[in-house]
Amino acid sequence: MILIANKEGGPGIEKCAEALRKGTHGLDAMVEGISLVEADPTIRSVGYGGWPNLLGDMEFDAGVMDGTTREVGAVGALKHTYHAVQVARAVMQKLNHVMVTGDGADRLAAEIGLEKVDTLLEHSRDVWQRKLDGILSDDEKANFPDIPLAPLNSTITDPEKVRDTTVYICQDVAKATHAATSTSGWGWKYPGRLGDSPIAGAGYYADSRFGAAACTHTGEMTIRAGTARTIVLAMRLGHTLADAVKLAIEEISELKEGFIAGLVIHAIDTKGNHKVVSYNLDEAAKYWFWTPDMEKPELRTSEVV
Repeated sequence: MILIANKEGGPGIEKCAEALRKGTHGLDAMVEGISLVEADPTIRSVGYGGWPNLLGDMEFDAGVMDGTTREVGAVGALKHTYHAVQVARAVMQKLNHVMVTGDGADRLAAEIGLEKVDTLLEHSRDVWQRKLDGILSDDEKANFPDIPLAPLNSTITDPEKVRDTTVYICQDVAKATHAATSTSGWGWKYPGRLGDSPIAGAGYYADSRFGAAACTHTGEMTIRAGTARTIVLAMRLGHTLADAVKLAIEEISELKEGFIAGLVIHAIDTKGNHKVVSYNLDEAAKYWFWTPDMEKPELRTSEVV
């Protein structure tokens, strides 16, 4: 068994590891862990602690993939509960679809018993308001939100520079690999924006025959390159985990137009190997690592390319 998560996944990593040690199915264990992350207001890129879009609304995305069946469940632009990963799991278990968004996602959340709550943290609301007050003209303030939002997309940035989805990947006691993600997305994003977090093949992918991969930071890039799927497919074609990740980074580096920024790749194979690489970032990302022979998960430092 093996478990990898990015640093922001810390609040749930021990719970997830404990569940895996007890033999819990990998997806169920990761949903347990990520649910704790989503409820923690100190994690500013996921769940209740996340940042709103340009209109001041929270929109949550998540995805889960069973590497044995290659079933996928995903949600996007979920507004009325921050437990997006539970709703993504419900998509897989209850619907003949792989993704639902917006009102449909909220409807499914209610059907599985998740209470409708105010998902915007008071501090996030205050920061959002101050940012708008500092950048809008008096006329724009008077007519907000009935103003063009596209010009603000590049002007207003996340106050804590957070673009870090929570990602978990694991191999469980059945030697099956799985992936799960959750995010509130970029702060001040254009309403309805989906990053890579709910998109299988971009932000996450798992195949129990070969391994799993998940990405954080700039989802627009991994959508364009199909990064997570690239890594798993390369291993299927006989590449080592290290070479598979190298290939994915080469594909990302070929992108010259559009929004270009940093990326962190997390990946495992079925032989117990793992690799976490920070690309185009000022400093190495941290990540959580756990195997059953360890007393508890360890926070480690990624490679940098």
